[in-house]
Amino acid sequence: MASSLAAKMGFHSLLRKQARHFNVRISTMESDLEFSCEMKWKGKDLFELVCRTLGLRETWFFGLQYNIKDAVAWLKMEKKVLEQEVPKEEPITLYFLARFYPEDVEEELVQDITQHLFFLQVKKKILEEEIHCPPEASVLLASYAVHAEYGDYDPNVHKPGFLAEQELLPKRVINLYQMTAEMWEERITACYAEHRGRMRNEAEMEYLKIAQDLDMYGINYFSIRNKKGTDLLLGVDALGLHIYELDNKLTPKCSFPWNEIRNISYNDKEFTIKPLGKKTNVFKFNSSRLRVNKLILQLCIGNHDLFMRRRRVDPLEVQQMKAQAKEERARKQLERQRLQREKQLREEAERARDELERRLHQLQDEAHMANEALLRSEQTADLLAEKAQIAEEEAKLLAQKAAEAETEMQRIKMTAIRGREERQLMEQKMLEIEMLALKMVEESERRSKEAEQLKQDLQEARDSERRAKHKLLEITSRTVYTALPPGNMPQNLSFSRENLSFDFKDTDMKRLSMEIEKEKVEYMEKSKHLQEQLNELKTEIESLKLKERETPMDIIHNQNTEQGTSKQSNFKKVGTNIQCRKRQKAQ
Repeated sequence: MASSLAAKMGFHSLLRKQARHFNVRISTMESDLEFSCEMKWKGKDLFELVCRTLGLRETWFFGLQYNIKDAVAWLKMEKKVLEQEVPKEEPITLYFLARFYPEDVEEELVQDITQHLFFLQVKKKILEEEIHCPPEASVLLASYAVHAEYGDYDPNVHKPGFLAEQELLPKRVINLYQMTAEMWEERITACYAEHRGRMRNEAEMEYLKIAQDLDMYGINYFSIRNKKGTDLLLGVDALGLHIYELDNKLTPKCSFPWNEIRNISYNDKEFTIKPLGKKTNVFKFNSSRLRVNKLILQLCIGNHDLFMRRRRVDPLEVQQMKAQAKEERARKQLERQRLQREKQLREEAERARDELERRLHQLQDEAHMANEALLRSEQTADLLAEKAQIAEEEAKLLAQKAAEAETEMQRIKMTAIRGREERQLMEQKMLEIEMLALKMVEESERRSKEAEQLKQDLQEARDSERRAKHKLLEITSRTVYTALPPGNMPQNLSFSRENLSFDFKDTDMKRLSMEIEKEKVEYMEKSKHLQEQLNELKTEIESLKLKERETPMDIIHNQNTEQGTSKQSNFKKVGTNIQCRKRQKAQ
C-alpha cells in the first residue's frame, strides 16, 4: 500500500516537473543541440543559452528560425517561447541560422566560430542553388571547401577518387558540362593544390570572400505586387532594398540604399518605402500575408541598424573582441611560422638522411660489384692456371713423342742397309718420319709458346686479383667512415627544441602588425589574381559546355558579365532614386 502511494506521488511529481519544463532541439549547420527549458523562458533566454554553448559572441548576426505553415519566422527575443507560433510538438525544433549578413566578411567577422557558421550556411545555399554561382566560381569555391576539410594537399594521401563521395558542386553546374566526376575532381584538385600553407579558417574566409561577390549572396527574396498589380520580387540585404522582376533574381530593376530611406512602414498588407528626397515618389507594394510584412519589417530594421552601426565607431565590446582576435591571429601566425620552421628543418634532416641512405646503398652496391669482379677474377685465374698446366703436359708429351720419333729414325737408319728396294722404302719411310718429326717439333714449339703465354695471362690475372682486393679494402674502409646510422645525424643537421623556441615579444607583434597592413595593401593584387584564376577556369571548361542546358539564370549572369553589371555596381549607377521613379512610371 505504501509503495503504491509512493509510486503515485512520484508520477504526479514527474507531471509537475514536465509542466515546468519543455524540450527544445536546436539545429545548427554542424550539429544538433538539445535543451530543457523552463516554461517562463523568453526567446532571449534560449538564444543566449545557445550562444553560450557554441562560444559565440557575435550574436547580432544570428537568430532562431522556425517553420510555420509554408513560411518561416524568427523567434522574438522579448516574448515567451511558448507564447509564439512555434511548433507545439516536443521537442520543439528551431534552427540557429545567420539572419543578417555582413557587408565585408573579412572586416566584420571576428570569431572563428562565427566565420565557420557563415561558411557552412553559405556553402549549403550554394549547393542547394539558393545562391546562383557561375561554374568557374563553383570549382574554386569547392577547392577551398576541400582545403577547409582536409588541410594541405598531399599527393600521397589525397589520391584520385578521394572526393568521390563529396558533394562539392551544384547539380546545375554538373549537368551543364560534358564532364565526368573524375574530370571535375581533377580540376578541383588542381586548384586545391595551390592553396598549400593555409589554415582551415583562412580557407573558409577565402571561400566567403568569393561568395560575398555573388549576386544573390545574403539576399532574402519576397513576392510582392506594386500599385499597378505587377508581380515583383523584393530583395532585402545588408546594403538596402532591391526590386526585381519575377524571372530575374540577379539584376534589380531599382535599389534603395539604407542611407537614402527615410521611413519604412506597413499597414495591413500594404508596405511603404519613403526615400529621403522630398521630390522622390513613395514606393508602395502589397504582400500576400500580414506575417510576411512583419518578417520584411524585422529584416529591414535589423539590416538598417547594422548598416548604421558599421559606419560608427565600434562599441567597446567589439573593439575588445577585435583586439583579442588580432592578438590570436598574431599568436597563430607566430605558431605557424614556428611549425613551418620545424617542418622545414625536419624535411631537410629527412632529405639528408635519405641522401646518406642512398649513398650507403650505392656503396653497398659498389662493394657487391667489386666482390663479384674479384670472384670472377679468381675463377678466371684458376681456369688459366689449369689451361697452362694442361699445355705444359701436352708440350712434355709432344717432346717425348719427338724424342721417340728421333730414336726410331736412328734405328731405321742403322737397319736401312739391306738392299736398294728396302733402302728406298726405308728412305721414303724415313722421309715421312722426318716430316712427321718436323711437324711434331713445330707443334712442340707452338705448345711451349702457348704455355709461356698462359703463364703471362696467369700472372696478369693474379695482378688483377690483387688490385680488386685492394679496391675492395678501400671501399670497405670508406663505407665504415661514411655510412652513419640514421640516428647519428651530422651535427650541422641536428636540431633541438631549444634552438627553435622563441619569445612572444613586442617587436614580433609590431612586425606582424606591419605585415597585416601590408596584406591590406596587397588585397587589390590578390583580387586581380582571383579574377585571372576564375577566367582561366572558365576558359578550360568552356569548350565542354552544353549551351542547350543553360538555365535562365545562367543566361542572365552571362549577359551581366558581358555588360559589367553586378549587385555592387547597381548602387553606383543608382545615385538617386530618379531612375527607379522612371521605371515605376514605365510599368
